[in-house]
Amino acid sequence: MKKNIYIMYVIALLQGMVFYGPIATLYRQAVGISIFQITLIESISLVIMISLEIPLGHIADRIGYRRTMIGCCCLYFISKIVFWKADSFGDFLFERILLGIVLAGLSGVDVSILYLSCTHGDSQRVFGIYNNLCQIGLLLAAGIYAVFIGDNYRTAGLLTVVSYGISACLAFGLKEVTKEKSNGISMKVSLGILKQVFSNKRLILVVLSVALLNETHQTITVFLNQLKYIKVGMSPSMISIVYIIITISGLLGGFSSKITDKIGDKNLGLLVFFSGSIACILLAFTKYAIIAVLGVLILRIGFSILQPLQMKIQNEEITTRDRATALSMNAVIMDIIAIFTNVVFGKIAAVNLQASMVFGFILCIVGFVLYHYSWQAFNYNK
Repeated sequence: MKKNIYIMYVIALLQGMVFYGPIATLYRQAVGISIFQITLIESISLVIMISLEIPLGHIADRIGYRRTMIGCCCLYFISKIVFWKADSFGDFLFERILLGIVLAGLSGVDVSILYLSCTHGDSQRVFGIYNNLCQIGLLLAAGIYAVFIGDNYRTAGLLTVVSYGISACLAFGLKEVTKEKSNGISMKVSLGILKQVFSNKRLILVVLSVALLNETHQTITVFLNQLKYIKVGMSPSMISIVYIIITISGLLGGFSSKITDKIGDKNLGLLVFFSGSIACILLAFTKYAIIAVLGVLILRIGFSILQPLQMKIQNEEITTRDRATALSMNAVIMDIIAIFTNVVFGKIAAVNLQASMVFGFILCIVGFVLYHYSWQAFNYNK
């Protein structure tokens, strides 16, 4: 099954090549989309994801992960075409609706393909490489953007279309990893898996805590950071260079497994949540560009290091053969939290950017407490 892993690695690299990444917010604002509209679109997309997570997880378990991966990669490709041509709120909303369907379909599928294709005990390393290759894709795209594209936003959109088109073609080379299929979509099956998920209180606390960090990282490092950079006097070219640096820092996620071996799963998680809270405070109160960049850097590094660990924990806790469905249920919990945080972040940022960073601090602190009690209450130790 090593072929699957290598194909997934290349797909991660190509899907990481979002050439408009350095100016994602500015791209939308150039056609009149406000920051609140951007976060509103994100929340609508998340509603779509939540409504489809479990049904598409069932379908993936029934038809196989390979077919699901192919279908989602093709729809991903179409969504990038829509984004490239988008010039109104409705266009960007449609693109995000398609993205919501794609992410709901992929939820748990790409991870399951990797987990079932690698040898026992090697999953955290494989997940780390997978996440890193996505970061390398972002880095390559940012470098090309900085050198060749500049202010030509539409060219960045077109190159992203090409990258996702190639990744869709590669998905056809995957081999199926499931030996037996689910019996189909069943309310009884769903309730049974749901009961298993919620009976694992430690896992629920981990999922909740990670969701808070994920959304703080996503909102600040993708959308609000650009507003902060401009506020502290950074030029578009400087923002592009910083984007490359931040992307490179994400590669440190590849050391997640080694760091875990040194300090343990619990300490690693607590360190990430604590550093995330410090980063938000720095971003809230600094007037200096270097400190703003440092804050975003800390958030990105912490997120990148925690991702392989939380992916490993989720997969190791699954006891049902309907792996994609179980992972989708975890994702639903995260999505529900994301809807709330996106709207709040957008509302607060529209009034006061500093206050939105303080909100991120609060989320990280709550995440720290939840992650701590997930270990304290159930005495779980790898």
